[in-house]
Amino acid sequence: MPTYLWRKSSYSADASNCVNVAADGNGIALRESDAPDVILTTTPAVLRAFIRGAKAGDFDRVQES
Repeated sequence: MPTYLWRKSSYSADASNCVNVAADGNGIALRESDAPDVILTTTPAVLRAFIRGAKAGDFDRVQES
C-alpha cells in the first residue's frame, strides 16, 4: 500500500469526522478519518466533476434504495 501524506481541511479543526485527501503520481486518494483503512482513489478530473456536481445540487435528491 502506498504511503500518503494526508491533509484535512482547516475547517475541520480537531473534529474526528473529517475527509482526508492525498495526492500521488497516480491520482487522488480520499478517506474518512473514522475509517482510515478504507481508501477511495480517483483521478483529479473525476473528483473535480463530482465537486462541481455537489456544489450545483446534482445530488441533493439522491435517495437510498
